[in-house]
Amino acid sequence: MAVTTFTEEKTSPLPPKRIFKASIVDSHNLIPKLMPQAIKSIEVQGDGAAGSIKTINFPDGRNFKSIKYRVDELNEEAYIYKYTLIEGDGLVDNLEKITYDVKFEQSADGGSISKIPKNKEQ
Repeated sequence: MAVTTFTEEKTSPLPPKRIFKASIVDSHNLIPKLMPQAIKSIEVQGDGAAGSIKTINFPDGRNFKSIKYRVDELNEEAYIYKYTLIEGDGLVDNLEKITYDVKFEQSADGGSISKIPKNKEQ
């Protein structure tokens, strides 16, 4: 098994608490409304905490039909979200799984920095 890791870093003018709530905790409600051209729906099996399964359905005509991932950790106090892509069109080639560890931190200007290491396992 080979593991490939890379980290993505993004900044936002919003404080970590606010962006974490919108982009992680309430994402299943907000994202399909804000971006219907990209996300048709997000179905949640469970309460959204660790162990829950989320299925993201894409609009017709997109490259992907759906992806499914498992929530591994949701820490609203430390702004940490870990999840594993376990099924769907996003697992291309011979990838077994993709894991994401998202962390939001306060930036010097009052906004936030998100760090997203991704591990791809073959």
